[in-house]
Amino acid sequence: MRCPFCDAEKDSLKVIDSRSCEGGRAIRRRRQCVKCSKRFTTYERVETNLRLTVIKRDGSRVPWDRNKILNGLERACFKRPIKLEELHRIVDEVEEEVHKAHDKEVPTSAIGELVTEKLRRLDQVAYVRFASVYRRFKTLEDLVQEARAVIDARHYDVPGQGRLFNESEHPAEAGDEAGKR
Repeated sequence: MRCPFCDAEKDSLKVIDSRSCEGGRAIRRRRQCVKCSKRFTTYERVETNLRLTVIKRDGSRVPWDRNKILNGLERACFKRPIKLEELHRIVDEVEEEVHKAHDKEVPTSAIGELVTEKLRRLDQVAYVRFASVYRRFKTLEDLVQEARAVIDARHYDVPGQGRLFNESEHPAEAGDEAGKR
């Protein structure tokens, strides 16, 4: 292993924190390079012979890659008050559920549904961003309809999570407010 910043050898790296993750199936190590003083994270996992294959929408098959889920979540949560640890937790949960439910192949639709459900409970704005790409909304009306469904689904509300609209900004209510003045 080498430092990803200065390419220093393994002897120049020190572990500053280790903890279990992925339900005990991996170890997360926080490392620091002695030469450049930069910090980075590595993961140690047991390599399994059973590789999961993802069946894409076009029928092609690709190997399971948890980083693709994480990248999609990071894009959806860009500039949202969501910690990276929360995104890693979602990826861990999705990976665990997929491995339990599927032996060798899993369709992207199953993965997408798991991710959207978990993201919907975490942050409404990030959910709509992710859903707009995953569900491929064709029109603005489709997007607005999904946003309204999220607003109406109060049982998914989590205190402190991002709102799609402030109550005073909701178009119907804004008109009502104007009529009261």
